[in-house]
Amino acid sequence: MIEITVNGQTHHLDIASDTPLLWALRDKLGLTGTKYGCGMALCGACTVHVDGEPIRSCVTPVSSVASKKITTIEGLSADSSHPLQVAWIAEEVPQCGYCQSGQIMTAAALLAKSPTPSDDDIDNAMNGNLCRCGTYSRIRKAIHRAAEMKGSKA
Repeated sequence: MIEITVNGQTHHLDIASDTPLLWALRDKLGLTGTKYGCGMALCGACTVHVDGEPIRSCVTPVSSVASKKITTIEGLSADSSHPLQVAWIAEEVPQCGYCQSGQIMTAAALLAKSPTPSDDDIDNAMNGNLCRCGTYSRIRKAIHRAAEMKGSKA
């Protein structure tokens, strides 16, 4: 039995300790917002936060996060009101949408550390989050918009 805390709720999972966190989230907890992309931590679709840091859940053993705070896209905001979610819609970022939860979670970690990121900051933070639809310029615009929204709420 492994105990994990996801989006503020504690769960006890009867699961092998080497099971990737991604599958614990999706298969055991029904949190399907986190996507499977490559299974090798190369694409970013499976990005979640562990103690505020973006990690690739497809290669993270569930046992390694047992005492840590995990946040998925479902936990970013209960009503999709997080500035990044609002900006994503306003900038019409998604096309197919498959990579978007990983993109948003990576961007959220960036804004937590750098509230007014430059284009270079964004490019560096988002490097490795792949989008087959090529919406990178809209992603950057949405991150800037979210930063402005967060700044106006401060």
